[in-house]
Amino acid sequence: MRTLITGPTGRVGSRYVRRQLDLRRPVRVLVRSEAQVAPWWNGGAEVTVGDLREPDTAKRALEGVEAVVHIAAAFRGVPDAEAYAVNRDATIALAQAAVDAGVARFVFVSTNLVYGPGRGRPAGEGDEPRPAGAYPVGKAAAEVELLRLHRERGLPVRIARLAFVYGDGDPHLAESVAWARRWAPHRRLHLVHHADVAQALDRILAAEGVDGQVFNVADDAPVTALELLRANQEEPDPEAATRRLDDPWEGIVDTCRIRTQLGYRPLYPTLYTAQAAGAL
Repeated sequence: MRTLITGPTGRVGSRYVRRQLDLRRPVRVLVRSEAQVAPWWNGGAEVTVGDLREPDTAKRALEGVEAVVHIAAAFRGVPDAEAYAVNRDATIALAQAAVDAGVARFVFVSTNLVYGPGRGRPAGEGDEPRPAGAYPVGKAAAEVELLRLHRERGLPVRIARLAFVYGDGDPHLAESVAWARRWAPHRRLHLVHHADVAQALDRILAAEGVDGQVFNVADDAPVTALELLRANQEEPDPEAATRRLDDPWEGIVDTCRIRTQLGYRPLYPTLYTAQAAGAL
C-alpha cells in the first residue's frame, strides 16, 4: 500500500518514515523545499515538494497513493495564526483532497492535549475535548471536521492522539525539564516512545473496520516531575513539595481501546525500560 506521509522532517515524522523505509514499504513523503529532498530520495522514498497551505499541493501529493499518514504540524514557537493554518486548515484541505482522490485510509496524528484537565480520571476517546492553546485547539478543530467528512463523504479517517513523544535521540525529554521544574514533584506526564508511535500508527493504518475511530497512544506508566528531573540529572528545588496539584489525572489517557481492538502493547512500557535499552 503506497502511503503518503506528511511531516517527514519533523521529530515524529522523520523517525516514522525511517522505520517505514527500513521495512521497504512504498512511501511518498511531502517536503516543503528542494533542500529537503535528497535525504529521502536517497533513502528510497518518493518525494513531492510543496506546502500544504498551497491549493495544488495536496492533489499532487495524493496522486497514485492508497493511504495517508498525516503527521505534519506546527507546534511550539510559531504564531497562533500559523498553528491554525497548518494544524486545522491544511489538514482539512488535505482530507477533502483525499476524499476526491479515493484514498483507502487516512490516519490523522493528533495529541492527548485536546482533552484538557478536570475529569478526575484518565481521559478516554469518548470524552468531549476541552483544548486550551493554539496547538490543541487547532488539532481538535481538525478532528471535528475530519469526522464530519467521514460521516458525510466517507473519509476513511482514523485518529491517533499521541501522548508526550520521546526517545531515539529526540530532545523532547530534555526539554520537559522546563515544565518539570515548575510542577509539583508528583504531577505526572504520560509518555510514548517513538518506536511505539510507529507501532501504533502501523496498527491503526492496517486495521479493518475502524474508520471514524479515535485511539489514544501512550505507554503503561506516566512519570512524575521528580522522575523527569532525575532522568535529566536534576533535583527539584526545596519548595517544590509545597506546590498544589489541582488535577492528578491531567494529561493521563486510557489506552484500553487500542490495546483491545488493535493488540497494541508498548515495546517500551516505561521510561525506565527505554533507559535500560539505551533507546533514549
